Amino acid sequence: MPLKNSQYNTIMRRYDLTRQAAAADRRQRLEAIYALVPGFSQLDEAIAAAAADHARAKISGQAVSPADLHSRLSALEEKKAALLKAAGYPEDYLEIKYTCPECKDTGFIDGQKCHCFKQAVVDLVYAQSNIKDRLEEENFDSFDISYYSDEINPKLGISPRENMRTVLKTCMDFIRNFDDASGNLLFYGHTGVGKTFLSNCIAKALLDTAHTVIYLSAPQLVEVLERHTFGRDDESQNIDEMPEYINDCDLLIIDDLGTEMNNFFTASRLFSCLNGRQLRKKATIISTNLSLDDLQEIYSERIFSRLISNYQVTLIIGDDIRIKKAIS
Repeated sequence: MPLKNSQYNTIMRRYDLTRQAAAADRRQRLEAIYALVPGFSQLDEAIAAAAADHARAKISGQAVSPADLHSRLSALEEKKAALLKAAGYPEDYLEIKYTCPECKDTGFIDGQKCHCFKQAVVDLVYAQSNIKDRLEEENFDSFDISYYSDEINPKLGISPRENMRTVLKTCMDFIRNFDDASGNLLFYGHTGVGKTFLSNCIAKALLDTAHTVIYLSAPQLVEVLERHTFGRDDESQNIDEMPEYINDCDLLIIDDLGTEMNNFFTASRLFSCLNGRQLRKKATIISTNLSLDDLQEIYSERIFSRLISNYQVTLIIGDDIRIKKAIS
């Protein structure tokens, strides 16, 4: 996923600050050990002196033995570990505590971007949409199935609550199998039944496991694709890179399909987006207030066919939960 220089520099500055904070924290712990554990600072001084002596001898042309140096340093390190243990500290107490131990807060492993770098890129996008703030309130921990009636819907022969239990199982299966199966979900139902809420629940669950997730309403998606196509990035931030994120993120959430302006261009770009992600085996969740008949009428046959054949179509029934919450 290409980055603008400003984006890359922002992320790398954050890594620098993270490493600086970790190093400062380590220095504070070391200073405390020097004050509390007699003889510890002298061992560090001895290690530094041994290394310096070895370097000076090598520069002056004297015969030096790396094995001897290694043996001396190992013996001193063992004494330090023994002092720490005797004082009640774990052996790794003075190691730097990295936020990401895998890349040691550099963002890269063997020249390849670490998963934390990938997530840092997405965080920049989220900063514009405030979705992380939303996820603090809309997640599985805060989901309350009691808002769904247990009265049987005569047309469907099932209650909204029982329907939601089935939908929740679908969501959990989607999350559990996410890395093994490139599935897609299509939530449809009336306004306020919880389609967006459930999409956000899934988003948080996957973000918590270091997957990349992009959330866009259908109008936002169309605007992004339009700006990218026509190069209109005058008032937008990072907009020309967004299609790469849309293509490559682990999960793309398209909310409120059907609220965007629909014409030949938007239909063509939407199909390209969905088809491209399908070819890349990237998961997509779409929510809409439209019925399946409405979707078939509004969108081209190939878009509708793509949705029906490649998405797990999931109906959500019930009353408007937002109204229930407002009056409860």
